[in-house]
Amino acid sequence: MGRLAVVGGNATEGIDLGGAAWTALERHGESGYVLPHRIDHEAHMRALRDAGCDRVLAFGSVGGLQPQLGPGTFVCPDDFIALQVGATALVGAEAHRIAGFDPQWRARVVSRWSALTEAPLVDGGVYWQAIGPRLETRAEIQMIARDADVIGMTLASECVLAGDLGLAYGAVCVVDNYANGVGEAELTLEELEANRADNRNELAGILDVLLPALA
Repeated sequence: MGRLAVVGGNATEGIDLGGAAWTALERHGESGYVLPHRIDHEAHMRALRDAGCDRVLAFGSVGGLQPQLGPGTFVCPDDFIALQVGATALVGAEAHRIAGFDPQWRARVVSRWSALTEAPLVDGGVYWQAIGPRLETRAEIQMIARDADVIGMTLASECVLAGDLGLAYGAVCVVDNYANGVGEAELTLEELEANRADNRNELAGILDVLLPALA
């Protein structure tokens, strides 16, 4: 078995993801901040493959599209919608493949999470990838919420490129806020950042036991 790759972003900012038994990568860059629509996902996934990794556990900050998926919820999605994502690491007809979260790897992540932590993890759901970097309007969210459960800006692109390169890919979404118009109160960036800080504190403790078990 190859090495585990752990990919972090806004959801894990400030958490030390390093470990001797796995390889960590910061999708927004180690110095400065790369906006979501400018991330070179192919370069990231190639670097992980070249480091000997065969599976990726990614973490992403998301907005909840459904009332039951409020701030503080953890979701392990089993499908995504990203109609605008056209990047591929493949050439020729082989690029016409069916992309998605790896079912066996995803099941292992869910099993280990449930066995080792007391934090509930929603098993399944649809991740919608928006282009970003702006947040969505209330009308856009109303449309998107008909078909998806959480919304972010990166995980589907990573998933596609990881699969192209032979890496099993699974993700845990950290709900930092209700998407615009889903909650009772108006969404503010101050609320988002406050929720994100609370979630990071809980997530740090979870990763202390989860990553060694998965590696």
